[in-house]
Amino acid sequence: MSITPEVVKTALSQVVDPNTGKDLVAGKSIKNIQLDGANVAFDVELGYPANSQIELIRSAAEAAVQGVAGVGSVKANVYFKIVAHAVQRGIKLKSNVKNIIAVASGKGGVGKSTTAANLALALAAEGARVGILDADIYGPSQPMMLGIDAKPETKDGKTMEPLENHGLQVSSIGFMIDPDEPMVWRGPIVTQALQQLLDQTNWRDLDYLIVDMPPGTGDVQLTLSQKVPVTGAVIVTTPQDIALLDARKGLKMFEKVGIPILGIVENMSTHICSNCGHAEAIFGTGGGEKMCADFNVDFLGALPLTMTIREQTDSGRPTVVADPNGPVAEIYKNIARKVAVKVAEKAKDMTSKFPSIVIQND
Repeated sequence: MSITPEVVKTALSQVVDPNTGKDLVAGKSIKNIQLDGANVAFDVELGYPANSQIELIRSAAEAAVQGVAGVGSVKANVYFKIVAHAVQRGIKLKSNVKNIIAVASGKGGVGKSTTAANLALALAAEGARVGILDADIYGPSQPMMLGIDAKPETKDGKTMEPLENHGLQVSSIGFMIDPDEPMVWRGPIVTQALQQLLDQTNWRDLDYLIVDMPPGTGDVQLTLSQKVPVTGAVIVTTPQDIALLDARKGLKMFEKVGIPILGIVENMSTHICSNCGHAEAIFGTGGGEKMCADFNVDFLGALPLTMTIREQTDSGRPTVVADPNGPVAEIYKNIARKVAVKVAEKAKDMTSKFPSIVIQND
């Protein structure tokens, strides 16, 4: 049997990417098949950050081709390439940010900021260039959560450099005000502040910008949906009926303005006793999954209510960096991978492929 690219593709069509659920050929991941006699080399291009997955997929792909009769050596070059994806109609993508993901909730106190920080850190741990924008103007918490106590610098007097820690680029109104100072601002000033934080921060070639939204469905959410190119939104809720009621409103708001829902995260799902390990569903059970079924969106994962998550976040070292190999960090990483895969499956943004056409009257 002669070795041809088609034979190689047939073998690789039996290898399923565990993160997308598609085989490597159907997922259009196979590139650049090269044959040198009986020796085979090919590229596997993944559309999501995958540092922890590359070896697994490489070994599976090489084993599949090695099983073809007559094949000599096999070399698979597995890598990931993150591109910009489509956003709301009529809104132009930012040149220095490929994908913007809003992390939102209908009400406060459900762990949205904690989820946003760990989601950003998990994407960065997989090799992506990630930033986080603290859009909660009235209650900015990312500076404390990410352990940053500094003022942003400006090089030109018009824009500011993002501050960095744990491999993330971060921008927040919290860097510019006294922690004890309340933000007594009306809606228009708040939306203007959000716009400035986004546009006047010198983000450096981000694959993902995570936006930590304030709770509710008010001015900031409306500005985000009308003026900011958002690839998709993640809704955070607890299983409690009151939280779910508000989360449903947040989800419907994003649907109305044409922002896709990437999925729902159920936070504080069960309380685990630090003494005996007993698990108890303090806020009820199954609420997040039922909401997903009602709205036909993905359930991204459930996180426990544990003291360590709170302690780690309060100390400026969220779970993904404080205990990167622990069970809770693993849940955050799985959620982040699902989000990245959902983004990768969306239509790519093609505006960069076309030249800008300017019409002038001479």
